Amino acid sequence: MPRILIVDDDPAIRDVVRFALDRAGFGTEEASDGAAGLAMARASPPDLMVLDVMLPEMDGTELCRALRSSGGAAARVPVLFLSARDDEIDRVVGLEIGGDDYLTKPFSPRELVARVKAVLRRGAVPAPPPPAPTPEVLRHGRLSLDNGTARVCWDGREVVLTATEFGLLRTLLRRPGRVLDRDALMDGAYAVERIVSDRTIDSHIRRLRGKFALLGAAPVETLPGFGYRLGPCD
Repeated sequence: MPRILIVDDDPAIRDVVRFALDRAGFGTEEASDGAAGLAMARASPPDLMVLDVMLPEMDGTELCRALRSSGGAAARVPVLFLSARDDEIDRVVGLEIGGDDYLTKPFSPRELVARVKAVLRRGAVPAPPPPAPTPEVLRHGRLSLDNGTARVCWDGREVVLTATEFGLLRTLLRRPGRVLDRDALMDGAYAVERIVSDRTIDSHIRRLRGKFALLGAAPVETLPGFGYRLGPCD
């Protein structure tokens, strides 16, 4: 069963999240501050982290940044932020630093479970109880994406992506050269029907490009007024 790490300093919130996830068939672990949560995630990376933004010792945004820079399996752990703030800028910042989804308090336990399952499906990590996915390797020029292991490589060098970034790239890679608008990218990357702003999609694409830019690559092209497409990757 997928294992979820809950990081929140409020024991009542942890109880609600744990109860909802346990009922849905997930395994759960808990940490009451950011430093402990980061140590647990690095020692034994969970399948997903439910992370409060406001935490003692190390806040949620610091923890997410540190996790993404860890390297290896820990850097790929999907993060669902919990926050008492519902400002758009806070949601965008959470996504910009590597979060995969953002849920505001108070929240519905049923919606929380649905969001967790959606993030896991986007990253090709099976939510209970579907069978293991058939490995699918997509290649285009110097770019390859292994749907079975959730690994992306450029010229054999791995590019570590979040679950949402992986879903966006996979959607583009399945239609190389074709222009996809934000709605098409949203439908391909998000496992359940959701309303996501254009700014959110643009933020994920910007982070995706930044990771490839570190290798001197620019696989994703922009067509102003139309959308995005995967270039030749040669």
